[in-house]
Amino acid sequence: MKNKEIQSEEIWNDKKKEGLKEFISSHSAKQSKEQLLTNKLLSIQYKLEDYIENDSDDSVLKILDFVKMYLKELNLTKRKLATYFEMRDSNLQKYLSGERKLNAEVALKLSAFSHTKPEHWYRVQVKNELIELNKEKHRVAEYQKYDYRNLVEI
Repeated sequence: MKNKEIQSEEIWNDKKKEGLKEFISSHSAKQSKEQLLTNKLLSIQYKLEDYIENDSDDSVLKILDFVKMYLKELNLTKRKLATYFEMRDSNLQKYLSGERKLNAEVALKLSAFSHTKPEHWYRVQVKNELIELNKEKHRVAEYQKYDYRNLVEI
């Protein structure tokens, strides 16, 4: 008796795919508002973690982009978040947009707010700085004028 290799089409044909979609939809309809919100917030957390882990620098996402995702799902404004964080809106904006470097206090507030690790917020910042550095590497020759040997006699 010869073993036949199972083809993916035999497992996931259109009928089975449609059945799976129906199952997911019916299960989702039974979830409470809190469960649905939790799932949406987890989805954002996974996007955050995926962004940090992904080596691709095709698209740059700022801390602000992730915070906006949370605010949208929670139906909150950035101004309300700033008030909640005991900060001025303009000050929070500078941290979220990358104009100011994230500090421990803001990272911990974001962490508590989003139920994520504070390190994740720092890692977004560092990843974006490395992307910026890599974009500038082609100009390395221009920076050779800053070599210490041009400044001191050896």
